Amino acid sequence: MYSKQRLVAAMAKKTLLNSKDIQIILHRLACQLIENHTDFSNTVLIGLQPRGTFLAKRLVQLLENEYKVKNIKLGLLDITFYRDDFRRREEPLKASNTSIDFIVEDKRVVLIDDVLFSGRSIRAALTAIQSFGRPLSVELLVLIDRRFSRHLPIQPDYKGSQVDVINSEKVKVSWVENDKKDAVYIINEN
Repeated sequence: MYSKQRLVAAMAKKTLLNSKDIQIILHRLACQLIENHTDFSNTVLIGLQPRGTFLAKRLVQLLENEYKVKNIKLGLLDITFYRDDFRRREEPLKASNTSIDFIVEDKRVVLIDDVLFSGRSIRAALTAIQSFGRPLSVELLVLIDRRFSRHLPIQPDYKGSQVDVINSEKVKVSWVENDKKDAVYIINEN
């Protein structure tokens, strides 16, 4: 028999995607990128710190190792101080490193993040990326699209999965590199 605490904990966390599901989605997203960017000669991928970088690095590994795409440029972008809410938090924010060793001028940029929620992180990324040049175009790739939670008119060009959750629920992406396993959970915070 489950104790009452275990039963509440089990109900509060639901698995949306398991490791196998994520692998299938990553292959599909990689193929969509190849279809639209062919040899990536004029395309750069930029993972948003901190959680989008796991997805970006995994996609680059797939593209290079499984699909034999060469010379993919990958950057990691911190948007902490470009967010419109960074001064509104009780505790000080901790910035991650930005690592972009190329100019995005006249490049096709693909911004990569794990979850698209309100759109505020993507708006901040669009502002931050201007420091590295003026892109020819910008696309958005996300693993999870929370489509009914948007505060800004931002939509993904590539999405792994779409989920409809209520505002008291959180979508948590776990990566084996950071969390010891690949999975996507819906967590009820009530």
